[in-house]
Amino acid sequence: MKSILITGGAGFIGSNFVRYFLYHRPDIEVINLDKLTYAGNLESLRDVEENSRYHFYQGDITDSLFVKRLFHEWHFDWVVNFAAESHVDRSILGPQIFIETNIRGTMTLLEACREFGVERYLQISTDEVYGSLGTTGKFTEETPISPNSPYSASKASADFLVRAWGHTFGLPVLITRCSNNYGPYQFPEKFIPLMIINALQDKELPVYGDGRNVRDWIHVEDHCQGILAVLEKGRTGEVYNMGGGNEIENIHLAEAILEKLGKPKSLIKFVKDRPGHDRRYAIDSTKIETELGWKPAHSFDEGLTDTINWYLKNEEWWKRIISGEYKDYYRIQYESR
Repeated sequence: MKSILITGGAGFIGSNFVRYFLYHRPDIEVINLDKLTYAGNLESLRDVEENSRYHFYQGDITDSLFVKRLFHEWHFDWVVNFAAESHVDRSILGPQIFIETNIRGTMTLLEACREFGVERYLQISTDEVYGSLGTTGKFTEETPISPNSPYSASKASADFLVRAWGHTFGLPVLITRCSNNYGPYQFPEKFIPLMIINALQDKELPVYGDGRNVRDWIHVEDHCQGILAVLEKGRTGEVYNMGGGNEIENIHLAEAILEKLGKPKSLIKFVKDRPGHDRRYAIDSTKIETELGWKPAHSFDEGLTDTINWYLKNEEWWKRIISGEYKDYYRIQYESR
């Protein structure tokens, strides 16, 4: 039986992809490698723990000896790298770990893939590597890379490594770049779950600057579907953009969440803007739609309602998270502003 290594599989997008992949590819063994940092939560995968094709290893993708031992044991056919420090605010507070994990960790995986002859390596990137848009236009795969935060710079650097290993060593690589994800099991520091959870607790909803920053939102299940399509059918060496086609200003999104929960807009609190805050992101998904037949299935209004309902039904999950380290981070990041 073939095997796939999914790194960062205990995180938000990674755990959703593990679950999605197990369901849609019953012919492949799934190995989940995660360091279990603050954002890695195995409770997000409790429903698949008894699956005989699912195997979890705790480890760091920067640990080359550990990574090579894992490759030697399983001889992976495919590798999908979700493992990354992923929050812009945290990269501003402490960029070093972003350089270590996102860049050095990617190189470690690429070298292991090269040594063990992996059939396909897929790097999960982000639209943030493109920088910021004006009031019009969308990011395409040909948009110049122009990262503006330590996080996006580390992800762009990783993408360049992936491209170089493909070009120089002939490694069969692919890259996907996606807009903002939302859905179940998302860590509460991210915008949508932060707004939902604070509203449920009648706490202030912190919105950066004037709230007019625009993001394009995609449901995590649509993203997982696109990743699998690229992994199975994408052209080696190519980049594929995925967007939800749902551009909305942060302030309007916060207001929509409050309205769905029956909470007053007076809970919104504008806080000092993030340094270097990109104004607008928007993705052109024409390439993946044309070549691979992928399109997002969730409307944003229905997806947002479903996400809110998930957090309503899974209070124990998010309450356990915010009772720990997240409280200290939240205090430093927002309450001091």
